[in-house]
Amino acid sequence: MTGDSTPQARAVRLGPRSLTALVLVSAVGVAALGRPFLSPPTAQASAHAQDAPWFFTCLLLLLVAVVGATISESGLGPKAVAMLGVLAATGAALRPLGAGTAGIEPMFFLMVLSGRVLGPGFGFVLGAVTMFASALLTGGVGPWMPFQMLSMGWFTMGAGLLPGPDRLRGRGELLLLAGYGFLAAFAYGLVMNLQGWPYFTPGSSPLAPDPHAGPLANLARFAAYHLATSLGWDLGRAIVTVVLAVTLGPAILKALRRATRRAAFESPVTFDAPTG
Repeated sequence: MTGDSTPQARAVRLGPRSLTALVLVSAVGVAALGRPFLSPPTAQASAHAQDAPWFFTCLLLLLVAVVGATISESGLGPKAVAMLGVLAATGAALRPLGAGTAGIEPMFFLMVLSGRVLGPGFGFVLGAVTMFASALLTGGVGPWMPFQMLSMGWFTMGAGLLPGPDRLRGRGELLLLAGYGFLAAFAYGLVMNLQGWPYFTPGSSPLAPDPHAGPLANLARFAAYHLATSLGWDLGRAIVTVVLAVTLGPAILKALRRATRRAAFESPVTFDAPTG
């Protein structure tokens, strides 16, 4: 069943400048997350605690660059900003419902569906803004927050990159989104463990990073740490995302697509002269 195959409107389209900004944001994030594996023996264990301020500032500046590039290339009008605000507020409100208990985090399924309908450019900005708003709402502001913003941006952007946005509908689309949400929930946990693992003091545990070991040895330590501390939590997040996407997905996808069509993001706003 394919259902309605009307092309979806996109609140934000990725042009050359916005794509360049997104690549730069991602490169900064990957460099920060991978630094513990390449740090010299003299590096301090609290590296992320020290680099968080500059990384946070850099991320925010690059996010502004993403938005600025999309404004100049496709026009992020007031309707798109309003949609961004509503979805970000909804996602931020969903996050405390499970308080992260056993991976019960219902905001993830909304990010998957929103990224699918509104596209990768809007999805990245939405994911980052939602995580920022939820951190302020729950008091979860700390050196981990920039990494949460970046990884949620990747998570939501990935949903917008899935194939068949204008043709695939019905059960096939739900299975695609559920499968993506399942795998991406584990990927999110992996990224967040990458930012948290360097806080372990070297020598305090066999799973702690060892600045005197090589990258492969530290990679093995991290893999053991990730499996021991995060597998159950990530599995809960993945299952909740799949269940909510399958049960609530049809109604929410329909509502989001109707809202984007009515908003007519790709049509310029015009004002008619008064008559009479």
